[in-house]
Amino acid sequence: MSLRSANIERIDGGLFDVLVVGAGINGAVSAAALAGRGASVALIDRGDFGGFTSQESSNLVWGGFKYLENYELPLVFGLCRSRNRLMKAYPDNIKEIGFLAALDHSSPYKPWFAGLGATAYWGIGLFGTERPHLYDAEEVKEQEPVIDTSDVRGAIEYRDAFLVDNDARFVFSFVRSAVEAGAAVANYVELTSATRIGDRWVCHLRDTDSGAEITTAARVVVNAAGPFVDDLNASWGLSTEHRIVCSKGIHLVVPRLTTTHHDRVLAFFDDTQRLFYVIPMGRRSVIGTTDTRVDSPWTEVTDEDRTFLLGQINARLDLPTPLTPDDVIAERCGVRPLVVRRGAGDQSEADWTSLSRKHEIERDDERAVVTVLGGKLTDCLNVGEEVAAEVEHLGVPLEKDLANWYGEPAPQTRAEFFRQARLMRLDALRTKPDTEPLSDRLWRRYGRRAFDLLEAIRADPAMGEDVMGSADYLRAELYTAAEHEMVVTLDDFMRRRSKIDLVVRDEDIDDSDGLREVARILFGKDADRRLAEYHATKHRPARPATTPEPDPAS
Repeated sequence: MSLRSANIERIDGGLFDVLVVGAGINGAVSAAALAGRGASVALIDRGDFGGFTSQESSNLVWGGFKYLENYELPLVFGLCRSRNRLMKAYPDNIKEIGFLAALDHSSPYKPWFAGLGATAYWGIGLFGTERPHLYDAEEVKEQEPVIDTSDVRGAIEYRDAFLVDNDARFVFSFVRSAVEAGAAVANYVELTSATRIGDRWVCHLRDTDSGAEITTAARVVVNAAGPFVDDLNASWGLSTEHRIVCSKGIHLVVPRLTTTHHDRVLAFFDDTQRLFYVIPMGRRSVIGTTDTRVDSPWTEVTDEDRTFLLGQINARLDLPTPLTPDDVIAERCGVRPLVVRRGAGDQSEADWTSLSRKHEIERDDERAVVTVLGGKLTDCLNVGEEVAAEVEHLGVPLEKDLANWYGEPAPQTRAEFFRQARLMRLDALRTKPDTEPLSDRLWRRYGRRAFDLLEAIRADPAMGEDVMGSADYLRAELYTAAEHEMVVTLDDFMRRRSKIDLVVRDEDIDDSDGLREVARILFGKDADRRLAEYHATKHRPARPATTPEPDPAS
């Protein structure tokens, strides 16, 4: 029996303290926090873990420097503290990084004033990063020659952090933490109806992959459905003080643009006076993001979006040849669920652009529902703790929070892994230039399970070979994903458990022997069907057949 099937079997007919609906970052961290404190938890999502909003982020962990514009000091302080906590808890997954913000004559701030803001930001962040720096135009060119400094007055460099791997992989780390603490979790399981009967919710579920019908019960429901929280609450006749509005953001993945510091973010003000970035992703650069008011969470990159973003970056970089759509390796498009008070109107354009990524958590005592609205990856630990507090208020007894539901393994465990990796000369398996040491990547992505990978490679050297030459993914990793990571579709692996689809061109993947072997290892006899599904739906998440229903959250 697969891990997913075993979890579905546990959910079916079970009675849990808490059912968490939506397995984006908010739902995953809520499940981990609750299970880590002794609650019996079920976590479901009608799509994949982190498969909607949470897979479309900028991969940044930041305190919200731009929120200083609107004097949201408490928000910035809280986000900076959260950033510092995450950097300490995930030293291999979340790294400090510089943001070099070039300011030209059309930018809304002069360099000296932006420098004051950066210094204030550093202080509000409790000096948790390296200090900021102010550069004149000549120094900017020295720092990053690719920047066109013909109209640049100067620049500031401030510090924040970024995810070395992809955002959906980080979400999955909390899902894995919840499982290790005893939670029952399942992707591709949708909530079709829920009724409050006595002291519990009776919930009817459906496995969207097999079509099987499931019934479960829970004393408390956590609505972590991201941009769909309002629809889900409305289906129960429940109203909250806040509601969600959606902002669409896109990113374009292109060949690496930076020429000196490949671990630095470049920041610019676009023609609408909004910041956009060039973010490192290994051997690639990610350009984004935009901010467009939309009425639906279902979005896609338009020709207008693409043209605008490429035009903005071409105007600010001194490239040998301008970027064109042919240079785009992959595209990311999603919505930010932004929180507003009900009765606040439709939000004017001025108010719209100033909306921040704060979160709100509301509790309905009568129906025993906790709703998570808004938020961002940086604030995830706070969300988990706050949800646990609200669930405890609803009568679910929780153990003392020992902070054992998040973070990387102990330093001693890490040291032992690297000792064994050195003894077996693991890094010598890699001969490609410009790739990180294999030991670093395996430890960061798998933690304690990386020891199993070492053992598999010792037993069979073929397990240490790359399955897809252009993607740098070991055969042993595929077997680990098949056994432990609840991969249901090929897109789950290519887009979320890994970031292959984000950094490798389609023509280097499609119809390759490597892709066929990936499918065979993950799905066995079902490989051909999963391959056909992948090609048919690549980069196009299927819309739900009915609404409202819960969905992945962020």
